[in-house]
Amino acid sequence: MSKIDINKSWKYDAAPESKSHIKLKDKYDLFIGGEFVKPLSKKYFNTLNPATNQSIAKIADANDKDIDKAVKSARKAFKSWSKLDSKERGKYIFRIARMIQERAKEFAVIESMDGGKPIRESRDIDIPLAANHFFYHAGWADKLEYAFPNKKPTPLGVAGQIIPWNFPLLMAAWKIAPAIACGNTVVLKPAESTSLTALKLAELIQDSGLPKGVVNIVTGAGKTGAAIVNHPDINKIAFTGSTEVGKLIERSLAGIEKKTTLELGGKGANIIFEDAAIDQAVEGIVNAIFFNQGHVCCAGSRLFIQESVADTVIDKLKDRISTLIVGDPLDKNTDIGAINSIEQLNIINKYIKIGKKEGGEIYQAKCLLPKQGNWCPPTLFLNVSQSHTIVQEEIFGPVLAIQTFRTIDEVIEKANNTPFGLSAGVWTEKGSKIFKLTKELNAGVVWANTYNKFDPSSPFGGFKESGMGREGGLHGLKSYLKFE
Repeated sequence: MSKIDINKSWKYDAAPESKSHIKLKDKYDLFIGGEFVKPLSKKYFNTLNPATNQSIAKIADANDKDIDKAVKSARKAFKSWSKLDSKERGKYIFRIARMIQERAKEFAVIESMDGGKPIRESRDIDIPLAANHFFYHAGWADKLEYAFPNKKPTPLGVAGQIIPWNFPLLMAAWKIAPAIACGNTVVLKPAESTSLTALKLAELIQDSGLPKGVVNIVTGAGKTGAAIVNHPDINKIAFTGSTEVGKLIERSLAGIEKKTTLELGGKGANIIFEDAAIDQAVEGIVNAIFFNQGHVCCAGSRLFIQESVADTVIDKLKDRISTLIVGDPLDKNTDIGAINSIEQLNIINKYIKIGKKEGGEIYQAKCLLPKQGNWCPPTLFLNVSQSHTIVQEEIFGPVLAIQTFRTIDEVIEKANNTPFGLSAGVWTEKGSKIFKLTKELNAGVVWANTYNKFDPSSPFGGFKESGMGREGGLHGLKSYLKFE
């Protein structure tokens, strides 16, 4: 009997997810007033599959007149939607959640095709979480008066919402569900590079019987988003995206009576103490930075390891990333999918060059990258300092900057030495350390012995240049209400 050579590298056979069950049109129009309508601009653009850079479909490019049409539709719908019995509002939202669950496989495949993320992440995280956001807020729809005792909550009106390309369907649910649960109507703009699942959600909303005009979905690039921000008949702006654009929005709205929530960039610190469960922590490091190719605003892109265990953690981390599979997003074996666009890949490569130029020691996993598409191997930078560009600026890709520390006060100072304040992770068996860091780290979210865990009931948001306001949970409802 032949013996198995355990030292021989394993090669997985391809396990691609089927695309036969999905239905995609060649061209998608704007979703306004419960119907798909052609853009007044008469313009369309291609949405590309980042794994092949081939066109999937044409997407409508909305102009100012299209936005005005969508806002008027939302305003008209607001009159009846805001007065509808709150239990009935909750039923509609619950129905949307159930329909997402029923079509979860279709949504997951389209999400991976359009955005480049591994199918395992779309299937197991993005789509279930999107459904959960609708389920959660369906429950709040008829309980707002109990949520805010001694206050009379009323809806704001029309909410203008702009979402990024890294979690298209999840961000849409994140925005739409609380807004309509509170009695508002919505004009939502997805990112131009990942509009497909938002438009499929529009089809689902149409099928759900939600009153026409309650949710309007318009597509386009930055000019379309600017038209939403600057429209005089929108009462609330909710934006998730880059810090640069967030600053522009804040300046545009200065002195204007519009409620605003901004969820912006981050440079999350992931802190490993010597008493941490090292193997568990290594998995946490991998999840923190390589989840969704590092296209995560709260990614743990700065790693701080206590000196006494630094060599052990780094060796284990190098071994672990050497096993990660970079490749076809629809392959169930894939750990790291395609970079969302060629533009983003160029930005990541620019930062890698800067990191090497500034003296950082680079380690990249040796992996075969597909010839077509946008790909970046998992990358570590050692021997970097606080002043390095790759430590201070958000890269939004699978690049991890590693530093060491000796004392708890030192790591707190280092972790807070950034213009951002969105997230952090702490790995230790000592509850006292966890409580100290959660209190003293300038971060909106601090995970303990885990990372990238999201829940609709938990508020999410940042400090400093990571934004203002909170989304999710009870705190997230506040930003869609006014109180009499």
